[in-house]
Amino acid sequence: MIVRLALILPLFAAGWMLALSAHANEAEHIRAAQAWIRVLPGDLPAGAYVVLENTGDQPATLRSASSARYGSVMLHKSSSEGGVSRMAMVESLVIPAHGKAELAPGGYHLMMSKANPPVKAGEDVKLTFHFSDGSVLDTDFAARPANATDAGDAHAH
Repeated sequence: MIVRLALILPLFAAGWMLALSAHANEAEHIRAAQAWIRVLPGDLPAGAYVVLENTGDQPATLRSASSARYGSVMLHKSSSEGGVSRMAMVESLVIPAHGKAELAPGGYHLMMSKANPPVKAGEDVKLTFHFSDGSVLDTDFAARPANATDAGDAHAH
């Protein structure tokens, strides 16, 4: 019995890992374009914006983002109701199959704080998107000055 288990367990584990890796592909279908960061003065949080296009047949769910340059990266959504602007953290963002999700000023965006070292306009900053299936997508963001309103010449991936 022990010999049989010793033979079966590695095969079972290999099959399980193969099954997991076959499904960990949300990021493979995501294309990032117009990725930019609005850098604010001092220790003020920066906003990051990007267009995420899903070329796959299934929706992809963005769960979080991270960066070696920022101590905190959170997915937020801005809204305005009755003349009052609000901003709230959100747990995830679904990118529809064959569709797009736009992170833009006044809507969904990444709120980033604790830059180390401080980010300056003109730099490129790598952010990593984390999807619900465990896959990740690294994207370079162009740092733009505080008065920027769009991506300018930001990167596409």
